Amino acid sequence: MDVTPRTAPGSGVGAPPAPSRRHRGRRGLAIGLVLVAALGAVGFLLIKQIDSASLYYYNADEAVAKRDDLGDQRFRIQGTVVDERSAVGDDRLAFTIAFAGTRVEVDHDGVEPSALFEEGMPVVCEGRWSPDGSRFVSDRIEVKHSSEYKAENPDRVDPAAP
Repeated sequence: MDVTPRTAPGSGVGAPPAPSRRHRGRRGLAIGLVLVAALGAVGFLLIKQIDSASLYYYNADEAVAKRDDLGDQRFRIQGTVVDERSAVGDDRLAFTIAFAGTRVEVDHDGVEPSALFEEGMPVVCEGRWSPDGSRFVSDRIEVKHSSEYKAENPDRVDPAAP
């Protein structure tokens, strides 16, 4: 005759013990902290992306008129290259842009954008005013092609370019 005691199904005999409430609470807290950290990281990346996309864009004459208000704030300035660029050093250029009769001297620190960067080409420079406000200090240049340039050089311009 078998003397093994009978137990009701699901009574937990022979099964591992259920986690205590204290253990479940710690695991829930850890998961919550991981979720908060992940949401914080995603939020940070979204804010950085929106901030980058909302960089203000001014024509050279507008930027000069708002120079005091802009201070050392980062923005984009647009104008046409009006003189030959000159190399100031390794990966450094100096040139002048103009828009609506206002000229702005630009110091660019970085790689020249392309062989198409030349006098008479519209450009957008990204950067800020120098500490004394006399020059625009750029670290990024985009060359904008006019419709006349596009018509004369269809093989040099991406047909999908605006």
